[in-house]
Amino acid sequence: MMYDPMLVQPMREELTRLGFEELRTPQAVDAVLGRETATTLVVVNSVCGCAARNARPATRLALEHEVRPRRLLTVFAGQDAEATAQARSYFAPYPPSSPQIALFHDGKLVFMLERRQIEGRQAQEIARDLTAAFDRFCATT
Repeated sequence: MMYDPMLVQPMREELTRLGFEELRTPQAVDAVLGRETATTLVVVNSVCGCAARNARPATRLALEHEVRPRRLLTVFAGQDAEATAQARSYFAPYPPSSPQIALFHDGKLVFMLERRQIEGRQAQEIARDLTAAFDRFCATT
């Protein structure tokens, strides 16, 4: 289902205000995920309540942490379907979910939060999971 772009815009801006780059085409996804070696966080954003209540607030909290990924990317499920499908192709073996938060290090998927790990949890708990992954994979040695 494609949502009204006017409805979705504030949900997009909740991440772009934090410095996320939107990937709106499969080519844009491949240009980054197929080549990037810096630590990269990819958020599959959506209109669902658990994205609004849990995933986006948790991401905001986690990015206040001193250790964080160098690149911040997002795709929007239900709006940019082809870009979202292409981003998810890099998430194997994890099945598609919305929302979904992936961390890449040296071009490899190293951490994933699926909807089942987001839905029904407090943003602070999810942020702790993210910051633990940031400490493990994003810290410079």
